[in-house]
Amino acid sequence: MADHPLLTFARDIAPLIRDEAEQGEQLRHLPPVLVDAFREAGLFGMCIPALYGGSEVDPLTLLEIIEEVSAADGAAGWCVSISSTTSSMSWYLEPVRAKEIFGRPGEAYGGAFAPNGKASRADGGWNVNGRWMWGSGTSHCAWVTGGTLTEDGQFHLMFFPAGDVELLDTWYSSGLRGTGSTDFQVTNRFVPDGRSVMPLRNKAQVETPLAHFPNFSLLAAGLAAVCLGIARRAVDEFVALAATKTPQGARAKVSEYAPAQLEIARADALVRSSRAYLREEMAVAWETTLSGERVSTEQRARVRLACYSVAVECARAVDLAYNAAGGSSVFTSSPLQRCFRDIHTATQHQMLSDRNLWTYGRLLLGADADTAML
Repeated sequence: MADHPLLTFARDIAPLIRDEAEQGEQLRHLPPVLVDAFREAGLFGMCIPALYGGSEVDPLTLLEIIEEVSAADGAAGWCVSISSTTSSMSWYLEPVRAKEIFGRPGEAYGGAFAPNGKASRADGGWNVNGRWMWGSGTSHCAWVTGGTLTEDGQFHLMFFPAGDVELLDTWYSSGLRGTGSTDFQVTNRFVPDGRSVMPLRNKAQVETPLAHFPNFSLLAAGLAAVCLGIARRAVDEFVALAATKTPQGARAKVSEYAPAQLEIARADALVRSSRAYLREEMAVAWETTLSGERVSTEQRARVRLACYSVAVECARAVDLAYNAAGGSSVFTSSPLQRCFRDIHTATQHQMLSDRNLWTYGRLLLGADADTAML
C-alpha cells in the first residue's frame, strides 16, 4: 500500500526542517520558509473534511505524519499537531461557517481551550474580551480560538480572525522555543452567532467517520506523536554520535562500550513499545468509529493512558540518550540538548499529565470520574 502523500511530503522535507530548527529557536516561532511549505502542502489542516477541501487524514496516518515532522524538529511537529487537531473543530460548525474558516485548508489554526474569555451578548453575536496562554503557532495562524464563558455560564470556543488578536511577547521557554506558544488577547471583539462551537455539546455537522472520532483523544494522541518523534530523533542522534566519538582518555569509540550499548537499547525499546501501545489503542478506537459505533468512555480512557505513557517513556528514552552522550550533549550544536529541552517541555501539557492516570485509575476501580475531557 502506498504511503499517504502528506507522509511522503513530511519525509522529503525533513532535511529542511532540521536545517531551520536553530532559526526557529532564535525567532521563537516557526520559520517563514517552513510555514509557507506546510501551508502549500496542507499540513496544517489535516483534519478538515474532504467536503470542505481538506485532506481528512485518518487518525493513525495523522500520528505517523506528526511523528515524522517531530523527528526533524519537535517545535515544527508541535505546530503541525496543534493546527491540524484544531482544524477538527470544522466538524462542529454549521457548513457556511466551516467553509468561511476552514475552506482554505492551506491555512493554519491554533489558540487555547481554557475558558479565559468573557462574552456578553451583542446584536447578532457576542462581544468578547480575554487573555489566554499557550497560543502555539498563533503567529502564523489565519484563525485563532479562545475558550470563553458567556453571561449565562455556557462554554464556547470562539473563532477570531488573526487581525482581531493581539499577540503578546511572552514565549521565553526552555524547550519547544520554535512553537511561538505566546500569550494572546482580544479586546471588545465581536464574534457573530455561529462562529463558535461548544465542543462538549455540539454534534458533528458532517457525515464522515473522522468527524465522529473523539476530539480530545485526537488532540492528546497528536501531542504524544510529537514526543515519539523527539525521542526517535534522540536515539538516532546518539547512534550517529557513538559511531564517531572516542571519549577523552579512551581507546575505543562510544559504540564499542557495553554501557552505551545497554542504554541505547533500552531507549530504543521505550520508543518502539510506546509507539506500538499508542497505535494499538488508537486502532481499536478508530475501528469502533468505522463500524458506526460510539467510542466508549473506557476506550477513550485507554487512549489517554497510552498518551500519558508515551510522554513519560519517551522522556526516559531521551534522558538515556542524553546522559549516555556525555559532555557532547550539553552544547547548543548538539541536537540532543534540544531533544532534552523539547521533550521535558512537551510532557508538561495538560493532555499528557498524570491527571490521566488518576482518571483511568478511578474508572478501573469503579469510582466516579470526570470524563468530559476524555
